[in-house]
Amino acid sequence: MSDRELALAFAGAGWVAVVHGLAVDHTPSVRISKVASRDPARAAEAARRVGADACTYDELPAGADGVVICTPPALHANQSLAVLASGAGVLLEKPLCTTLEDADRLVEAAESGCLAYAENLVHSPAVRTALSHTAQLDGIDRIEVRALQGRPTWGDFLTESWGGGVLFDLGPHPIAVGLLMAAPALPVEVRAELRGADDHPVDEHADVTVRLDTGGVLRIEASWAHPDNPTWDAQASSPDGVVRLELVPQLLLERNGVEVRLPAPPAGVPAALSDMGYLGQVQSFADDLRTGRPPALGAAFGRSALDLTCAAYASAADGGSWVALPFDGPRNATPLQLWRR
Repeated sequence: MSDRELALAFAGAGWVAVVHGLAVDHTPSVRISKVASRDPARAAEAARRVGADACTYDELPAGADGVVICTPPALHANQSLAVLASGAGVLLEKPLCTTLEDADRLVEAAESGCLAYAENLVHSPAVRTALSHTAQLDGIDRIEVRALQGRPTWGDFLTESWGGGVLFDLGPHPIAVGLLMAAPALPVEVRAELRGADDHPVDEHADVTVRLDTGGVLRIEASWAHPDNPTWDAQASSPDGVVRLELVPQLLLERNGVEVRLPAPPAGVPAALSDMGYLGQVQSFADDLRTGRPPALGAAFGRSALDLTCAAYASAADGGSWVALPFDGPRNATPLQLWRR
């Protein structure tokens, strides 16, 4: 049972699907059986590359044990619910979905099915090691997490149909790392400032401050305004020490200024595939399907990240005022609608 071959179907054939596909290539006893896309020609081409068959969204899971869903966020909820109802598992790319109403539906459905929230960084050996060291700090009072890079140059990320801009799409990464570094502390309120641009309708820079129930502060910065100097890093500090993690432009972990040795990628595996957690994520999902264990992160965590995100957009719409968490605003509005209301 533990090593039986698994078939995975892919919903979506874009860049992130390619990355997941590379992770499957390095995962024993897992193969891609089906690929679906809104563009049949694209599905056929992607399926040909990985030795799978093309299918439509409506046909999923098409006999597969699990489905990797990496379609536009507005499709996430209904596609995931249909797959779960069939008895197959779901690896659902972030963001979880576009509204808290849909997030509630996913959390309920996941109670009787396998839904893994695809926050790849949770499976990064560097992030996992950093979280281990952070847990040893006593009385964390400040956490700072940044994800700064250039705009996406493909897809519909810069359109209203996506549901939000940089904080909604890139922001889930620093939000997840920040919440896990802070745990078991919980966020109690948030304020945010968002900046847009003249040539698209969504946010492309976000500064977010979260107050924790311990009195500590979590700062999150997500930006598409840094094409020339991309930076992904995190730092947690307390009176007795500091843990600093850098993922981009180089991989580095320090505890009180002393470098911590990180595990090397498995032989033959591209470093980024392991370092950014994509390999571990697919392997973990495969183990979830084989053993029936709960995913490392499920729909409830994805909803928590979206809850904070929605509250941050509402705060920005109100001039950066503090908004209590959990968010008690409209559950049927996208983050962008909350900001542009």
